[in-house]
Amino acid sequence: MKLIDVLEKLSNACGVAGREEEIRDLMKKMLEPNVDEIREDKLGNVIGIKKGKKDAPTVMLAAHMDEIGLMVKNITKEGFLQFAKIGGIDDRILIAQRIIVHTDKGPIAGIVGSKPPHILKEEEKKKVIEADDLFIDVGASDQKDAQKMGARVGDAVSFDIKFAKVGKDAVLGKAFDDRVGCAALIETMRRLPKVECTIYATGTVQEEVGLRGATIAAFQIYPDVGIALDVTVAGDTPGVKEVEAPVKMRKGPALTVADLGLITHPKVLKLFIDSAEENKIPYQLETGMRGTTDASKIALTKEGVPSGVISIPSRYIHSPASMLSLEDVENAVKLAVASIKNAPKYF
Repeated sequence: MKLIDVLEKLSNACGVAGREEEIRDLMKKMLEPNVDEIREDKLGNVIGIKKGKKDAPTVMLAAHMDEIGLMVKNITKEGFLQFAKIGGIDDRILIAQRIIVHTDKGPIAGIVGSKPPHILKEEEKKKVIEADDLFIDVGASDQKDAQKMGARVGDAVSFDIKFAKVGKDAVLGKAFDDRVGCAALIETMRRLPKVECTIYATGTVQEEVGLRGATIAAFQIYPDVGIALDVTVAGDTPGVKEVEAPVKMRKGPALTVADLGLITHPKVLKLFIDSAEENKIPYQLETGMRGTTDASKIALTKEGVPSGVISIPSRYIHSPASMLSLEDVENAVKLAVASIKNAPKYF
């Protein structure tokens, strides 16, 4: 299966944080041909193990399986679903979004509703409508009807966005944060038939709500090196200052120097840069981002794990749909492969 096809399948599937079952099944199926062993831990992380030489370093290659989304928290007597946000979502992007409520009886299509603009007062028009004032309309006639359709408190809600190829090398779709990291992880393992290092290819859960899965997985593995595959903000759009987000789409993967939770270990950063330059892989350096990744938790495991991040520049992350360059994904995979091959020289 081509990289673009893997990304499409992962992007279209649902995996709101804490409800990663569909993605987990796909990850197991796609990783299995290229690892020696695959297991699932108690929290739901997927860990594929590719065995290397006994005296070579162990590498934890991590990508998180979960996505931002919503969760049903109440069903009104009129049949509307009130919801909680799962992960960092800007209230401004919620209004009128098509969504899917994932119930035990199957998916229910719906829309995020609000007070119509025609009847808003002037002062109301100037304000962002908060999530607590929004609701999900699934077309139910009342509470019992909504429940009969299958809706219940705790159901995961994902955005109804389908993957599409646009332009020369760009794609758009749902949950590229971090399904593109998952796709890159799968492709990296496919391209490493023989390697000195033992690799723990890990799909983590609940990253969007506190890096929880990586914390547990890294404790079990306790690798010599940690590499997170994730996305970062592509700031090459109107209204974004270069000082705010200098990373650009189509300029190669970004290497985190420092973010809110991680200062990349010098050895790991040197490993990435040397591997990129030796193989003529374009890359960008990034520092000062307000967010962080699974690497920040991997780094603090037990006595410490030298860790770093290879990020794929993505436009509009943490919204219903994102856009990225397949060329950047390809170069991220090349860099991950080269870095893992070179790791024994540095650790």
